Amino acid sequence: MSPAELHADSIVIDGLIIAKWNRELFEDMRKGGLTAANCTVSVWEGFQATVNNIVASNKLIRDNGDLVIPVRSTADIRKAKEQGKTGILYGFQNAHAFEDQIGYVEVFKQLGVGIVQMCYNTQNLVGTGCYERDGGLSGFGREIVAEMNRVGIMCDLSHVGSKTSEEVILESKKPVCYSHCLPSGLKEHPRNKSDAELKFIADHGGFVGVTMFAPFLAKGIDSTIDDYAEAIEYVMNIVGEDAIGIGTDFTQGHGKEFFEWLTHDKGYARRLTNFGKIVNPLGIRTVGEFPNLTETLLKRGMPERVVRKVMGENWVRVLKDVWGE
Repeated sequence: MSPAELHADSIVIDGLIIAKWNRELFEDMRKGGLTAANCTVSVWEGFQATVNNIVASNKLIRDNGDLVIPVRSTADIRKAKEQGKTGILYGFQNAHAFEDQIGYVEVFKQLGVGIVQMCYNTQNLVGTGCYERDGGLSGFGREIVAEMNRVGIMCDLSHVGSKTSEEVILESKKPVCYSHCLPSGLKEHPRNKSDAELKFIADHGGFVGVTMFAPFLAKGIDSTIDDYAEAIEYVMNIVGEDAIGIGTDFTQGHGKEFFEWLTHDKGYARRLTNFGKIVNPLGIRTVGEFPNLTETLLKRGMPERVVRKVMGENWVRVLKDVWGE
């Protein structure tokens, strides 16, 4: 198979997209041959604002039904592939929307939320993010993990502190993930994960989605798709070919105001970090360039069988485990 044929034939899943929702993005997803994506509907928002985001997103998916379908199960992912559409899975980057109500976990599952990150950079009622002194998983957090396990929502630890992450990994009865991270072995950064952390999550049945967010890559905004592929290979050497996938962290379409909101605690308080200029790696600047990743992995010697796993098959398997299908 040619790289283009393999990409077209594969299930291609992006484990994290936080781009600007509109038809233009959906068209680019189709251009990139994206089968499904975990799309962020909550970061700093509480319960009501998150429900409002989901209401707006539901309408956008309905209005663009020729391009996208909602994902509630892995069968929906396969249906999207068969129909030549992109499946949209709702995800949170913060458990803040659960507020202090364990019952909200099931409510959001019923609204189509399949993955929830336990904390976003800072402290919440569940645990601690990666930009603060880490106090670990709270007692309430343990109840939230148990309820997420029960209803079938995956625990995501990408922006979570090291101690809280370790305790979620040990607490959860189902696989958990770093949906979008990079190895600190290639660049030291609060958001990147050490070799030991990557090995720990994999050894406990977890999963790693590798991001290409330029500030976390060794060469920053000068990175290319080969630098991204190198990071994928680095992580795979630690976690193995079955516990790895893609989680780009595409922020396509957003401007400075959005990044200011992301990088302040609670969206408005103290500044946590400053990304500076954000440019995706050359060769995969937009979602529409996704086929270039399949081609690059093949060119660097990755077997077709493994490329299929990395590009999406592994995500399908682990989501099936978590969702209890």
